[in-house]
Amino acid sequence: MKNLSILGSTGSIGCNALKIVEMFPKRFCAKALAAKTNTSLLAKQIEQFAPELAVVYDEDNATQLKNKLAPGTKVDILCGQDGYLTAASTAGIDMTITAVVGAAGLMPTLAAIEAGKTIALANKETLVMAGEIVVKKAAQKGVQILPIDSEHSAIFQCLQGQRKEDLAKILLTASGGPFLNRPLAEFSEITKAQALNHPNWEMGPKITIDSATLMNKGLEVLEAKSLFGVSDDMIEVVIHPQSVIHSMVAYKDGSIIAQLGIPDMKGAIAYALSYPERLALNQPIPDFSGEQDLTFQKPDLDKFPCLALAFKACKVGKTMPAVLNAANEVAVNAFLKKKISFIEIAKVVSKTMEAHDVHSNPNLEDIITADKWARRTAGELISS
Repeated sequence: MKNLSILGSTGSIGCNALKIVEMFPKRFCAKALAAKTNTSLLAKQIEQFAPELAVVYDEDNATQLKNKLAPGTKVDILCGQDGYLTAASTAGIDMTITAVVGAAGLMPTLAAIEAGKTIALANKETLVMAGEIVVKKAAQKGVQILPIDSEHSAIFQCLQGQRKEDLAKILLTASGGPFLNRPLAEFSEITKAQALNHPNWEMGPKITIDSATLMNKGLEVLEAKSLFGVSDDMIEVVIHPQSVIHSMVAYKDGSIIAQLGIPDMKGAIAYALSYPERLALNQPIPDFSGEQDLTFQKPDLDKFPCLALAFKACKVGKTMPAVLNAANEVAVNAFLKKKISFIEIAKVVSKTMEAHDVHSNPNLEDIITADKWARRTAGELISS
């Protein structure tokens, strides 16, 4: 039995992880569940999975959660940053699934590593902001980081049984999002509803917008650089609209190994939870009868400048990736609140990056300072 702590249990990744727990009750137990403000869904999850610990954003949400639980429900309820850190690192947990959105995942992930927990990582921002620090700490503690993102899970699988010195290039695939074939001249007219309508994947609003701007793919480039210990020039983004090939790895002899599957996150989640085993998920395999073409193209950086900004941050390194991530979080939130247009997301991120004085050889405190600075600066740009 593997005891799990699921940070972000009410989100898309968290709900899919709990589906795996439900499918294999003799293999997995959800010991701790952490959400933000969705107390209604969290209450249902507590009643179904009976965790020992539940965490929410603040005291008001904690009170709401208590009121929604059946009388006599046995669960400790915590809130705030201390609560998330406890859920990530509490005794008796074998694996911490970090599935919260944004920079909020960094400190709980570090707490879990410090406590020696295996990490199933869906929060790419953790490695975007502080990849070198996180990977170094995991190595010191003997902690394995298993990727849950479908692309990084695919790369991880394609690397199995291969020598790292034979690696030539990582090929990150991207669907291209809902605006792949939309003319650039029409981008100023893109609405919130259109941007949230992803053609292949069901995800939370922030990640869906990131997919529409291709910032999500840029963040994945930064994540891959740290997770797999490669240089930025060894990572290439390939647009693959069908989302059947989740990513590929090229080797120095010209061979390419690809991982394929239907666009469903349960496969990547289950592989991380059960590694090195594979679970019988009864997922359908892609249809290779000839009815569906598999196509590929280069990303258009004029239409999707966020991807170019991410590659720039990847090359600069140091505190710039944290600035990119923070400015993007603020800009996407502003777009979702209809304060800025779709094309202004990239403009806010770009101007924030231009204004940043990069800190060389940053420690964790420097990165957090840069994150706060970028949020403040991006907010001021939006207000003005």
